[in-house]
Amino acid sequence: MRVGVLTGGGDCPGLNAVIRAVVRKGIEVNNWEVVGFRNGWKGPMTGDSRPLGLDDVEEILTRGGTILGSSRTNPYKEDGGVDQIRATLAEQKIDALIAIGGEDTLGVAKRLTDDGIGVVGVPKTIDNDLGATDYTFGFDTAVHIATESIDRLRTTAESHHRALVVEVMGRHAGWIALHSGLAGGANVILVPERPFSVDQVVDWVESRFERMYAPIIVVAEGALPEGGAELLQSGEKDAFGHVRLGGIGTWLADEIAARTGKESRAVVLGHTQRGGTPTAYDRVLATRFGLNAVDAVTDGDFGVMVALRGTDIVRVKLAEATAELKTVPPERYAEAQVFFG
Repeated sequence: MRVGVLTGGGDCPGLNAVIRAVVRKGIEVNNWEVVGFRNGWKGPMTGDSRPLGLDDVEEILTRGGTILGSSRTNPYKEDGGVDQIRATLAEQKIDALIAIGGEDTLGVAKRLTDDGIGVVGVPKTIDNDLGATDYTFGFDTAVHIATESIDRLRTTAESHHRALVVEVMGRHAGWIALHSGLAGGANVILVPERPFSVDQVVDWVESRFERMYAPIIVVAEGALPEGGAELLQSGEKDAFGHVRLGGIGTWLADEIAARTGKESRAVVLGHTQRGGTPTAYDRVLATRFGLNAVDAVTDGDFGVMVALRGTDIVRVKLAEATAELKTVPPERYAEAQVFFG
């Protein structure tokens, strides 16, 4: 059996751990030939691939990023894109695909399955916003990096008596902001799920200054002020229609400075959250996902995604996996609000 594997969408720590698990179990247990397609769905569209053997994955467990590269290519937005994929799979004698990615990559996987191509999905998003799985790998690493950054920024904020606004990733879901803000002892946490009052944020900031402490505000990139629109760095859209976000942290820091008269700075963590070595948790979760994806292909159980439920790895339909985003519920945000101000 020849099985292809690809990584799509934004990179994150743990992708290589999945690839390693697929190759090791696929070859050593199932006697497969494994083919890696480069740069997401662009690989099977253009035929850009490489064989993956045991030596290729020997030392990639701890590496961030992906040895296969990634892209946000959408074959359903390209003329003849799906036909090109069919032709590539036939030419390279690929029996099935394992697609590792988030909502967009798995959305394509679902449509390809509907069109008769056998695909198994592995969930990947640092935003942890796929509803069919309790956690996605990459999230724990992103939270760890953001928390460490908050810890470091707190000391310089206290030294200079300034407010610091830390912008983290999270377009539609504020899980990174919530977890890193709680772990880092932030005084305000702002998430996309709940529009915020600038006046209230300023009150919390001033309360903190009155107690002779420097406030730390953690804000997700997709958070919005009440009555506001998305604050954009550019109007550019990717192949899946997502507008590139950015700027809320700087905007909020300027507002705080103007309204309080206190020095306020913004720090945008950006792609720092995506890079580097995955945590032990993400390595283990990614490895388990890869092993179970191999089992799904072996069983011919296509159109599914492997998912974490409790401590078990289960299979869910790709349609369920991509049906809706998992956002921060009000009760979880209420827990964090106890520590605001």
